[in-house]
Amino acid sequence: MTGPAGPPATGDLARRLDGLAAAAPRATAVAAAAVDGSGREAVAGPAHAVFEAGSVSKTFTALLLAAAADRGEASAHDPAARYLPAGVRPRGPGAAAVRLLHLATHTSGLPRLPPNLYPVAAPHWWTTPYADYTEEHLLRATARARPAPGRRVRYSNFGVGLLGYLLTRAAGQSHPEGYPALLAERISNPLGLARTTAVPTAPATAKPPPGLVTGSRRGRPVPPMTRHGLTAAGGVHTTAADLLRYLRCHLDPGAAPPPLARALRETLRPRLARRGGDRLALVWNIRDVAGRETYFHCGATRGHTVFAGFCPEAGVALAALAATTASPGDRFVPAAYLLLRELVSEAA
Repeated sequence: MTGPAGPPATGDLARRLDGLAAAAPRATAVAAAAVDGSGREAVAGPAHAVFEAGSVSKTFTALLLAAAADRGEASAHDPAARYLPAGVRPRGPGAAAVRLLHLATHTSGLPRLPPNLYPVAAPHWWTTPYADYTEEHLLRATARARPAPGRRVRYSNFGVGLLGYLLTRAAGQSHPEGYPALLAERISNPLGLARTTAVPTAPATAKPPPGLVTGSRRGRPVPPMTRHGLTAAGGVHTTAADLLRYLRCHLDPGAAPPPLARALRETLRPRLARRGGDRLALVWNIRDVAGRETYFHCGATRGHTVFAGFCPEAGVALAALAATTASPGDRFVPAAYLLLRELVSEAA
């Protein structure tokens, strides 16, 4: 995708992005990129350094769902069980009612994490908890699950990880490179996200992408994620430059290739209301800021923290990435969210 670069960035916007680094003093690297309501763009830090996107990965999976619907491969209202292998079916009276939409709006009733993750992750819980969790583990957890869809929002890595697996089945992508291949074919390549990739589910010797910044936890280095069965929920790698480009596509879906333009619009459609006036689209959180719908999501791994947000009505987008894990008292995500609000309010 190509689009107007806008006027040169103002020093003020660049300085404000630089200020985010102070909110992550233990990070081994901080990068941020934004476009303000006047179309001016700024970047701070290493724009092309690769970070682990954490749960911001879920927004890519949501777009893949909308793209699959546009292609006629799968509908958001299809039963999840339709795309599961024979012999892998959740249990309980609500299992047959689980739709792909439930997985994309955290209303499937599945727990935050698959129960069988804990014994696999325990030996390296504080470094690479997902490293040895495979798609085979994911399917075993799915077969034992007792979902109760539609009752309430219950944030679920399990649910979105399963959604990504089901989308690869619907697309006919073969195991084990299904999700990374789908991401590259349908999002990264068409949108020109040159360094946005996904953690492969196999082989076990899979290496991190070139340029990946070493993550940290409490000032100590953390090894990178190299493999897991929940890639669709937290296994995407990206850069500040790529993430801003991705967010700018959400500001102006019409500038994207036609199939993705339709999918982008569908991704942003509000799906349900939450307490306090917030809403939920496909994965994206929606909050009114200065009377304008503002979308945002954050993500964290054991060594990286990421924030992404945008407001189509204001023409504002912000990507902020830090190579340090989120912990109580950290200010990086709140600082990034506050800056997004400021930019939207100023544009209003």
